[in-house]
Amino acid sequence: MKLLREFALDKQPQHDHQPNPAALRDMLGANLRKLTARSESISALCREIGINRTQFNRYLAGESFPRPDLLHRICRHFGVDARILLEPLESVAAPVKGPMVHPAVADFLGRSAQPVREEDFPSGFYRFVRRSFLDSNRFVMGLVYVFRADGLCFLRGFEAREAMRSQGLPADPCTREFRGAVLPQEDGVSALVSRRGATTATYNFLSRVPTFENNYWVGYTSRPLRENVAGRRFERQVYEHLGRKTGKVLAAARASGLVSADSLMPYHRQLLEPDKPIS
Repeated sequence: MKLLREFALDKQPQHDHQPNPAALRDMLGANLRKLTARSESISALCREIGINRTQFNRYLAGESFPRPDLLHRICRHFGVDARILLEPLESVAAPVKGPMVHPAVADFLGRSAQPVREEDFPSGFYRFVRRSFLDSNRFVMGLVYVFRADGLCFLRGFEAREAMRSQGLPADPCTREFRGAVLPQEDGVSALVSRRGATTATYNFLSRVPTFENNYWVGYTSRPLRENVAGRRFERQVYEHLGRKTGKVLAAARASGLVSADSLMPYHRQLLEPDKPIS
């Protein structure tokens, strides 16, 4: 009988060890510290997510759990799921979805659908400048905001009011807004950018310029137009990473619009090479 009882006990379902709350808090804290390691400012990150800084510090320290709604915001911002409570970060990265990873083209375009690394193209504000497509004597200066959601990289900005009016288009913020998806390339990043509801998009390519602060990218932007349409189709452009430094961002915002070549910052002008045809 004793042997039968032991055999019966051996047949009982075996349960894996369940982590205690302290272990779960430690796992969450460790994962959040990895996710925020490249953030320039925890305060700015908390504002972006919409979460209290003091409370977020408690999550980082493994002292507390977020409410379900806050956990959802955190996961959505970093492109992970709720397994960050249970498993190391390396095993919970959200899978990349989209047409470029479809089996029909995955072997050809799939690598371009991989996430853009923060160190390759950091989040935050960028000042950009390029020659106007319609007026070769003027240049467009503006701001774009690069952000990440669901593990993917995006950008958002607004067309210059004067540029919109010159084309007979409304200049309200909704019409001026453009957004784009950023993809990794062998020597930089690319972005497909369009205004809301538009049936055309511009293709942009940017490659990092070696500088002391490593915060400049130069490349080009192109419009999908026929040759006989008025205006130029390709222009060289420069992106300068401003991060989230309020003073620089506000100064760049005030200077946005259509400007002459004489108004360009010297280094922007040097990178744009306005007197050199784009090839």
